[in-house]
Amino acid sequence: MSRPRSNSVGPDDEVMPYSDDETDDELEVPSEEEVEPAAGAQEPEVEIRPSEMGWKVKANDRPYHHLPEFQKKVFLCIKKSRYSGNAIKTYKYNAITFLPLNLYEQFKRAANLYFLALLILQLIPDITTLPWYTTLIPLVVVLGVTAIKDLVDDLARHRMDKEINNRRCDVLLDGRFQESKWRDIQVGDVVRIRKNDFIPADLLLLSSSNPNSLCYVETAELDGETNLKFRMGLRVTDELLQDERQLAQFDALIECEEPNNRLDKFTGTMKWNRERYPLDLDNMLLRGCKVRNTDVAHGLVIFAGADTKIMKNGGKTRFKRTKIDELMNYMVYTIFALLILVAAGLAIGHTFWYDEIGSKAWYLFDGKNHDSSYRGFLSFWGYIIVLNTMVPISLYVSVEVIRLGQSKFINWDLQMYFPEKDTPAKARTTTLNEQLGQIEYIFSDKTGTLTQNIMQFKKCTIAARKYGDPTTAEGVTLDRGRPVDWSWNKYADKKFQFMDHSLVATVRSKKDKEAMEFFKLLSLCHTVMVEQKDGELVYQAASPDEGALVTAARNFGFVFLSRTQDTITIREMDQEATYEMLALLDFNSDRKRMSIILKFPDGRIRLYCKGADTVIYERLSPNSKYKESTQTSLDDFASETLRTLCLCYKDISTNEFEAWSRKHKEAQVVLADREAALDRVYEQIENNLLLIGATAIEDKLQDGVPETIAKLAKADIKIWVLTGDKKETAENIGYSCSLLTDDMNIHYGEDVNEKLRVRQARRRVNPETYSRNRKKMVDPFFTEPGKNALIITGGWLNEILYEKKKKRRRLRLRRLGRRPPPSTPEDGQPMNDWEKELRQIDFVDMACECEAVICCRVTPKQKANVVSLVKKYKKAVTLSIGDGANDVNMIKTADIGVGISGQEGMQAVMSSDYAFAQFRYLQRLLLVHGRWSYIRMCKFLRFFFFKNFAFTLVHFWYSFFSGYSSQVAYEDWFITLYNLCYSSLPVLLVGLLDQDVNDKLSLKFPKLYLPGQQGVLFNYKNFFISLFHGIFVSLILFFIPYGAFLQTMGQDGEAPSDYQSFAVVTASSLVFTVNLQISLDTSYWTFVNCFAVLGSIAIYFGIMFDIHSAGIHVIFPSAFTFTGAASNALRQPYLWLTIILTVGISLLPVICIQFLHKTIWPSVGDKVQRNRKRYEMEMKEEEKKKQPPAFQRGQRSRRSGYAFSHSRGYADLISSGRSIRRRPTRGGPQDSIREVPHAEAENI
Repeated sequence: MSRPRSNSVGPDDEVMPYSDDETDDELEVPSEEEVEPAAGAQEPEVEIRPSEMGWKVKANDRPYHHLPEFQKKVFLCIKKSRYSGNAIKTYKYNAITFLPLNLYEQFKRAANLYFLALLILQLIPDITTLPWYTTLIPLVVVLGVTAIKDLVDDLARHRMDKEINNRRCDVLLDGRFQESKWRDIQVGDVVRIRKNDFIPADLLLLSSSNPNSLCYVETAELDGETNLKFRMGLRVTDELLQDERQLAQFDALIECEEPNNRLDKFTGTMKWNRERYPLDLDNMLLRGCKVRNTDVAHGLVIFAGADTKIMKNGGKTRFKRTKIDELMNYMVYTIFALLILVAAGLAIGHTFWYDEIGSKAWYLFDGKNHDSSYRGFLSFWGYIIVLNTMVPISLYVSVEVIRLGQSKFINWDLQMYFPEKDTPAKARTTTLNEQLGQIEYIFSDKTGTLTQNIMQFKKCTIAARKYGDPTTAEGVTLDRGRPVDWSWNKYADKKFQFMDHSLVATVRSKKDKEAMEFFKLLSLCHTVMVEQKDGELVYQAASPDEGALVTAARNFGFVFLSRTQDTITIREMDQEATYEMLALLDFNSDRKRMSIILKFPDGRIRLYCKGADTVIYERLSPNSKYKESTQTSLDDFASETLRTLCLCYKDISTNEFEAWSRKHKEAQVVLADREAALDRVYEQIENNLLLIGATAIEDKLQDGVPETIAKLAKADIKIWVLTGDKKETAENIGYSCSLLTDDMNIHYGEDVNEKLRVRQARRRVNPETYSRNRKKMVDPFFTEPGKNALIITGGWLNEILYEKKKKRRRLRLRRLGRRPPPSTPEDGQPMNDWEKELRQIDFVDMACECEAVICCRVTPKQKANVVSLVKKYKKAVTLSIGDGANDVNMIKTADIGVGISGQEGMQAVMSSDYAFAQFRYLQRLLLVHGRWSYIRMCKFLRFFFFKNFAFTLVHFWYSFFSGYSSQVAYEDWFITLYNLCYSSLPVLLVGLLDQDVNDKLSLKFPKLYLPGQQGVLFNYKNFFISLFHGIFVSLILFFIPYGAFLQTMGQDGEAPSDYQSFAVVTASSLVFTVNLQISLDTSYWTFVNCFAVLGSIAIYFGIMFDIHSAGIHVIFPSAFTFTGAASNALRQPYLWLTIILTVGISLLPVICIQFLHKTIWPSVGDKVQRNRKRYEMEMKEEEKKKQPPAFQRGQRSRRSGYAFSHSRGYADLISSGRSIRRRPTRGGPQDSIREVPHAEAENI
């Protein structure tokens, strides 16, 4: 069971903290005890800090931004403006740079550089032992294929950039609005945007067609949230900048913060007409947002292109490589080392051989007077060329082809296609597929990724009676009901579904006063805005929760129709009623409730209140009824992971209200700490409340989320949720998606901090126990039995990881102009960087002991930091999944980034490696495609190394019989074509098509995923097994034919024991052996595999007989020297028997070992494969029997189900009347219609 949090002193859980790459001026001014200036020192004023106001923008003045003071050095003496243009660039190459840059990048790969050096060596006559084309042809193919793939990828980026940069909007140029492309917009331009347009840059909102320059924006591109936010222009710009002429004369100077990545903050000042006006985020329209419900808006460009907040949040584009890639590179280096050692050994052998034999045999004299050492030196380079196929150049091109094919399979998978949005899965990269089979940690966003961000009114309790289960109008409970028919209510939202007919009957009968009061409260106590659109009511809510509650009231007959600054009009069943709004006590994160005080038409004054059960129950009257029954229902709702709010009311006498109203007005004009003063006044009226009931809202998860999380957990993949949402909301979603369960011990920030502080103190007392060589702690953090979960906020995360303290110190240093004193063990500061690193290691170790981790109220930078901590200290393969711009940094930081597409926002998708429409497709991506890709790649690499060792090391054995003279054992053309034609296709198809079990069984048995996480299918052990297997086969391939040729006579009396016949027999044995070996390793046979194996052997014989023909020798006598060798050798039955014997002895040990492994030490995959038919039958029967499961109510939970996703609402906007009143006539006297009761003066 989770236990309630203690109210310890610490960071505010509701506040989104800064992140460490942001500007220091974002910190609040430290308290006096935190920063004490030195005696006599004068503390500089905060307002004049240069970093805060370092950005200047002049309206309608392009030349101003090119003045010398705004220039920055680019290269040597070349300078350019510090203000970015609005064009964005994500591509890597252009027409001029493609060839040199691409070749440069490709030759950074060690193998390509090696083959280029080899090609140069082959052009030196004294060294070369093989023709230059044996290396040039494969090298050109590899470079060409990779270059074409890079070009295709980059052309896609060019197209996307061009599409965005060529979008159009109206820009004020030469005194009038002209249509212009986004890329031509500059800082200081005034632009006009229309309804449903994307915002082209970060703009200061000047005016709009709505009253008071209100502008609604949808921020799905930034944070995945689809509920509308409002932005508002300054009063002065709203009044004076409405038409084209006025906007053309606008010449204000904006001074504001430098470009940064804070999506939730903006600070600046506008100087205009010798007045200064403060600017904040409410005045800004950010790039990536979409204008909604506003016909026209005008804005001034403050940040453009790369300086915009959405682009700043992108983080660095990191070059991602798979673990297998890194391992493969190390193995190639190992082969280089082996190659040099073998070549050096053979060169030394040649030196000795020449001294002892070669120099004394007159028939071996080559006309060159080189001594033995020099000949040994030349032999070394000769063997480097001969044995170069140990590092196969075709390996890299084959890997690229396999990855491309696997990416296409992901794109073509119809089971990952989302028909509702017509969105297929998309592999946006071709280089990371096998890494999908090795994921250990998943970091997921919440809003729009796990949830649909759609709230639905599901259940309620009214006057001790619970509603919401399928029930008839008479109150009979059903197993399965039908939705209520709302045709009786012309205002009803037809999409709203409710299964309990008895509640509708109760409300329509008008007999149950409590039920009537319940829905009246829902229709009156809120901050929702309403507008008429095509004869329909459209609600704009500050949060989806509020929208769901007001929509529920609307369907039950209590329709919110309109509001003014001081009235609310609703339709109560058949009649309209208007209530006078005396006060609106808005929601905030500390209060966790909102109230409204209304004057009824009959003169009564009543307070309605809704809020979290924890705060409402404290304020109930002792005489309030239904407490126990409502609490029981709340517990039931919480166990069903529904989000709950309690509803209550209180009648107020006129005298009591007037006395309270005076205090309220005084609190509204307090200058210092106004919010706290208002909260204290609110407390005085929100007491002795009478409970009516409670609502239960479902935050709709995406389909299949709990099942996906459960399946991934069985595959030993840990899921962490990183969200900017409130703690209660994140915790509630944790329960609903089965990430958290009632049997888990939940640990919050203060618990974590205390455990880490105790361990740190212990480490300081006994430093020798925790030496630098012993980073890992053996004793666990959680010693008590049971599962553990971690819920930590961004504020606590900074506290724990010392980010906050580091920041405060830097701020203190700058403000006081002196260094802070060094840390002491008592002050809780890190003593040094080593101690900070140990603290981070402790935190990661603790988090990894937990079954679930939820980080809430975290910034985009903190999300990325958490991912990088796990990557750094756990050396684990990580995957991040999200759908908004606030997830981009996290997506780029993880080894694999997944974007949820099909939503409005596409920023995450553009930065991702893989994209699909629903979270549930993640299990198929990992457990099917990822696992298959990993198995295929591992099998491909193991076999590829084996076949090249078997092929190349024949030269090594042959060198003992050829005086170590760099003589090759095969024909030149066989060496050139072996990896291209004779052995490539079967292994390539295994890398593309092989599967140990089908997709259904892969999902049924998630444990099959474990070998990938453990990296057991391809590592140094497998590499050396392939090496020794290759050595064994090369021994057989050389010595059996050698023994057979030693004393032989053919049927016709001729001895077929010449060098060319030996080369043909050895090559034929090799081709048969490697193609039959890959057949033994193939788990999934198709016609294509069968054709590839037989086809490779057929191609070998076809090409060999052509190359050995007399005709081609006549045309190219120097290039084709094996005339008639194949036909002469292969007409001898004796040599066919030799080939069969060689192939048989090569394959027999492998067959025996595979048999023993599968029978005595079978893996999980082998067991599933063996019982595949039975499992498939069981799955078919299960599908037939499958019925929709009834809800399994969990164990009774005492936790609160409160999880209101509400930030501060529209209360100030409503009470000021700014969104409701009409704009006054232009040119007329400015009357008092714009005065607001408690608005702060806008001019400084």
